[in-house]
Amino acid sequence: MPHLRPFVSAVVRPIPITTREQRIAELDRAGHNPFNIRGEMVSIDLLSDSGTGAVSTDQQAWAQRADERYAGAESWFRFRDALREIVPHEHVLPVHQGRAAERVLFSALLEPGAISLSNMHFDTTRANVERLGAEALDLPNPQLLDMRSDAPFKGDINVEAVKAVLDGPDGPRVKQIVVTITNNGGGGQPVSMDNLAEISAVAREHRVPLILDAARFAENAWLITQRDPAYRGWSPLEVARRVFEFGDAVVASLKKDGLSHEGAFIAVHDQDLADHCEVDIIATEGFRTYGGLTGHTLEHLAQGLQEVLDPHYLADREHEAAYLADRLHAAGVETLQPTGLHAVYVNATPLLPHLQPKHLPDHALTCALYREGGVRAAGGGLFLGTFDENNELVTPPPFELVRLALPRRVYDHSHMEYLAEVLGEIAKNPERVPGYRLTHNPALLRHFRCRTEPIMP
Repeated sequence: MPHLRPFVSAVVRPIPITTREQRIAELDRAGHNPFNIRGEMVSIDLLSDSGTGAVSTDQQAWAQRADERYAGAESWFRFRDALREIVPHEHVLPVHQGRAAERVLFSALLEPGAISLSNMHFDTTRANVERLGAEALDLPNPQLLDMRSDAPFKGDINVEAVKAVLDGPDGPRVKQIVVTITNNGGGGQPVSMDNLAEISAVAREHRVPLILDAARFAENAWLITQRDPAYRGWSPLEVARRVFEFGDAVVASLKKDGLSHEGAFIAVHDQDLADHCEVDIIATEGFRTYGGLTGHTLEHLAQGLQEVLDPHYLADREHEAAYLADRLHAAGVETLQPTGLHAVYVNATPLLPHLQPKHLPDHALTCALYREGGVRAAGGGLFLGTFDENNELVTPPPFELVRLALPRRVYDHSHMEYLAEVLGEIAKNPERVPGYRLTHNPALLRHFRCRTEPIMP
């Protein structure tokens, strides 16, 4: 039966149409960093799926009823009640976005010299750990390194590696274990229910809090229903509830699976930890019943948390990602397998074989995408690699992936076809894509703030 998208456009926005010469000039102005490119110069923006989706008419309708009172507003209670349908933790605190949730919670758990273990710390997660003088240690599933493998849960944390750290001399320094669902830094791959059960037991045994970074909890739940036979027939809501039971605490940006342009939350069981976080939030974000959010946003979130768990919406999300991946494969472009939901990850290494790791191939591909088609995306090499004082690559990233993040309910098949054509043209003459070197290399959050220049290897 043909696939039917479960929504139609109610409001539209024009797409900028630019020339190649204009895009070359914009790349030069931006220091060849996609984060510096002006939005008005981007035709298809796949830089992030965070806060970039389209809200529904029902979300807009509820927002018109927003209660903007400072404390105890009706909009807060609607948001809290919607969240408690999914999350079992007694204490729920709103904040303005996910990195604020990380900052507040990590400040209560970490100290200089501490260690945070994870399946993969994402960029701001790592920064919030390191800002506290702690060490962020990634222990991903070894299957993740096999780009072509169809292993269903490559996002899992390596439980045996976690045990080895906890049982070793550095064990007492471990103050938290963070499992990101889905594993964004690891190609958007899902985390299995079995893996969560295992790491939860290990964390309890060693009395280390297990934190779920659950920005894409609905997408992870959907992939569990599709890839784990034990959960066939379960609803995404039922799976999400079960997943959240494993966490001692939760931080989640709701700019993804809250279907909103801003918002996040912290959820904890422990009263003392909740009190510590609440004081920090009141001092830095806002009162505990709004956390820096307007009633308008709280209403968007309350409704979005219901819409995001709709199986028809999630099936469509999976279909769109698979459609793009299939079109790219037909054009000779390799992607990380199996395809997830929030993004398609292009493997730059086989696409640009003339570029060595020191030439920053994934960054080179993001610049080529914009130059040739006005498409903005992001690579992970600048974030995951390490560089010396001369801006030379010391430790290559574990993989050279370009993330094509898919905003929710925004682009249609014609946009995906255009993107595949642009990448296909690049794949026909890859030697025309130059390598890159850093000209400005900030010590922290490099990829957001750096400047680069093209070089011919």
